[in-house]
Amino acid sequence: MKPTITVFTPTYNRAYCLHNGYEALCRQTLKDFIWLVVDDGSTDNTKELVEEWQKKDNGFEIRYLYKGNGGLATGYNAAIAVMDTELSVCVDSDDYLADDAIEKVVKYWQANGSEKVAGIVGLDCTPDGEVIGDLLPNQKTINLIDLMVSKYPITNGDRKNIVRTDLYKSVAPMKEFPDERDFNPHYLHIKISKQYDFLVLNEKLCYVDYQTDGMTNTVFKQYLRSPKSFREQRLLDMSLKGVPFIFTAKKTIHYVSSCILSKQPCISASPRKLLTVLMYPFGVALTIYLKHTQREHI
Repeated sequence: MKPTITVFTPTYNRAYCLHNGYEALCRQTLKDFIWLVVDDGSTDNTKELVEEWQKKDNGFEIRYLYKGNGGLATGYNAAIAVMDTELSVCVDSDDYLADDAIEKVVKYWQANGSEKVAGIVGLDCTPDGEVIGDLLPNQKTINLIDLMVSKYPITNGDRKNIVRTDLYKSVAPMKEFPDERDFNPHYLHIKISKQYDFLVLNEKLCYVDYQTDGMTNTVFKQYLRSPKSFREQRLLDMSLKGVPFIFTAKKTIHYVSSCILSKQPCISASPRKLLTVLMYPFGVALTIYLKHTQREHI
């Protein structure tokens, strides 16, 4: 019988910490999953490490997929193309699941899941167990777009999104820009959220250990490193309906900046042309600020 969920881990030169994720999977109270390691062109001993784990009697299947280096989004694309379980969840190479995470997710999905929802959203926490942000609202379902635009009086933080694999496949692949590495895969979750809500599971599912070279700690540098990717993200943000005007205005400013930095069409390609014209001077100012403050740190 096929496992319910695929835990996929895109990784690049993280052999030094990947064992934390593996050991957490070995401790799972329910082994109803496949672990898919997507090696994004590592030059360390990641391949040899995973092959050693594959030889062991872990109680779950380990799959290894090697691809050329392209960044996290391309890792998602590669994983989504081959996954065949009902549900999927990304656990980053520097993170690890709570020992009972799979059991909680599978049981909750079996009791509440359906084709009417996209999956489950749960909680991330720090290694010492502190929830990142606030608990989710006390309701059965939630839309990730509402979370993104701060509809609720809670502090946004990292969440763990468990997604129906068929919905991932319906919105993938993300565009790939060969010269960029910073396209945030949450783009896929927002596309899915335009049609589906997620079940709420206020449980600690994953421990997040931020690395200094990770996406979270380099966000401002990414604006300069990957302007085409951010332009694509802003186009999606600007197309969202029923969101606060201030949200759309801010995203439009960032869109203008990304267009300038990437030398891509701006006003003609915008879904909000008048707003783009109005926000253009602010986008220019943001571009100048980024070049002045971030260029030397890239």
